[in-house]
Parts: sequence; C-alpha cells; structure tokens
Amino acid sequence: MNKLCYLTALVLFPSSAWALVPPDYKEPPSDIYAEIEAGLQVNSGNNSTQNFNGRTHITYDTEKAKQEATFKAYYAADDGSSTAEKFDLYLQSNYKFDDAYLYGRGELTWDKFGSFTRISTISTGYGFDVISDSKHTLSLEMGPGYRYDIPIATESEPDPSANSNVILRSAAKYSLKLQEYTSFNADFTAEAGKDNSTLTLDLSYKNTFIQDWAFKVGMNFKYNTTVPTDTKQLDTITTFNLLYTYQ
Repeated sequence: MNKLCYLTALVLFPSSAWALVPPDYKEPPSDIYAEIEAGLQVNSGNNSTQNFNGRTHITYDTEKAKQEATFKAYYAADDGSSTAEKFDLYLQSNYKFDDAYLYGRGELTWDKFGSFTRISTISTGYGFDVISDSKHTLSLEMGPGYRYDIPIATESEPDPSANSNVILRSAAKYSLKLQEYTSFNADFTAEAGKDNSTLTLDLSYKNTFIQDWAFKVGMNFKYNTTVPTDTKQLDTITTFNLLYTYQ
C-alpha cells in the first residue's frame, strides 16, 4: 500500500515540479523598502499624555539615487478634547557618487500644543558614508537651509509673529545590528540659526519576533534654545510600537 501511494505521488507530481521552488530559494532584492508601525505613546514636556501614534517610512533605493519619505502622526484625547496633535512629514532625495551623495531635504511639522505650531524647513548639502558593512552603518550630512516657524500663542504673546532663519544643518545617522533579529538606530540632527537653534535625537530598538513583524521601542528628544514664554525647551516622545516591514 505504501509503495502504491509513493508511485501515485510520483505520477501526479513529477520531480521537475518539485524542483520549481528549491529549499534555499530567496526572493530577488527589491529597490523598495517600507515600514509601517503603530502603538502606544508617552509624552512629556509641553504635553503629558498617553495615546496613539503611527509612522510610515518608504525608501526607494537604486544604484544612482535614493528617495525617502517618512510620515509620523501623534494624537491623544482627554474627555473628548484633544491634548496632543502632531504630524511630521520628511522628504529626502540623494544623488549618489562613490561613497558620498548630494541631498535635498524638506520637513513639515504641525504641532497644536508644541512650542512652535508649524515648522517648515528645506535644506541641501553633502553627505558621505563613514562606515558601511554588514553590522555598522554611519553617515554624516551637512549643508545650508532655511527654516520658517510660527510660535504658539501665549497670554503674554497672543498673536506671535512668524520667524524665518537661514540655518546650517548637520546630521549623523548610525545603525547597529546587534544580532540577526535585533537592531539599534540613532539619528542626531543639529540646526543652527540666528534666532533659534535646535537639537534632535531619535533612538530606536527593534526586535523581529516573526518574519516581517517586530516590536520597536523609540525615544525622540527635541531641544530648542529659544522658545515662547511659558513653554518648555525640551520635548520628549517615547513610543512602544508593533512594526511591519515590507522589502
């Protein structure tokens, strides 16, 4: 009976069919890489709430150029009234040559309860890879830019004037693969302007637990040297998210 079943299987599924998908088959590399995440948010600084946040990141990376887009959303409500509303949009385009690249970058921030309710920044410059191997990557960027921001209205300044500054932007992006399924990322950005300078630090730890799904812990620190009266210079955001990766 066992021999009969074996012969029947060979007739119905010849060896050529079994060879269509070899056991070590891998999908060809893709130029598109995307991350989608959502989860819990803990804020401190100009607002202290716990609620929802989400992030979408898309990269299109080819031999000569790299395009990146990131959208972040933070929202919290208390007794039906919103207590935190913030949206960030980042767009960057790199033109590669050797181990370096020229970049153009645009950033938009809407923050209903932040020190500045709207921030628009454009910059361009030069970037290069300091380290690039299977475990570590480190890239540095520097260039001029322009920032336009609107301070939040306060009792002492109910109708604040918008600020515009020429800035010098510098950034460092570091990635470390701790193990096969865990990684650490740190992005540091400094924008020096005449009226206000900012320092931003993004830290994240990602642990993949099943195929394309991962658990991610992130911390964001942003410091302004000059802020409106009755607001704080330092804002922090801590997130605990479930992340899906497409590549």
